[in-house]
Amino acid sequence: MKSFRQELWMNTPSRRAYVNITADVQKAVDKSGIKEGLCLVNAMHITASVYINDNEQGLLKDYDQWLEKLAPHEPISQYKHNNTGEDNGDAHLKRQIMGREVTVAITEGRLDFGPWEQIFYGEFDGRRKKRLLIKIIGE
Repeated sequence: MKSFRQELWMNTPSRRAYVNITADVQKAVDKSGIKEGLCLVNAMHITASVYINDNEQGLLKDYDQWLEKLAPHEPISQYKHNNTGEDNGDAHLKRQIMGREVTVAITEGRLDFGPWEQIFYGEFDGRRKKRLLIKIIGE
């Protein structure tokens, strides 16, 4: 069995963003040479997420509105975490809801998705450089 590791770096200009990274992940699969296996993609930061869903702009806006209702950024005083001098207590909660990572099967060298599935990076406390890990194992 072979393994392959690659990092992606994100630096979104806004506090919250949803970035389709499917093509970047497929490029890593291509580079790995692995034809049958598994691909793990995870956000290596506690205020960001990786998830799978549809690449539909209305849905992305729905996610953003829904998450903001569940864990609104302001007032920042509502979060005990922010007593440390941070202002990102909401981002930690949003990440917990959206998840840390996804695993996708690789079949014949391609990410093996269901209909409409795409991989997204969810950013909840942006405007700084953050790392994602792509780990691929298989043959």
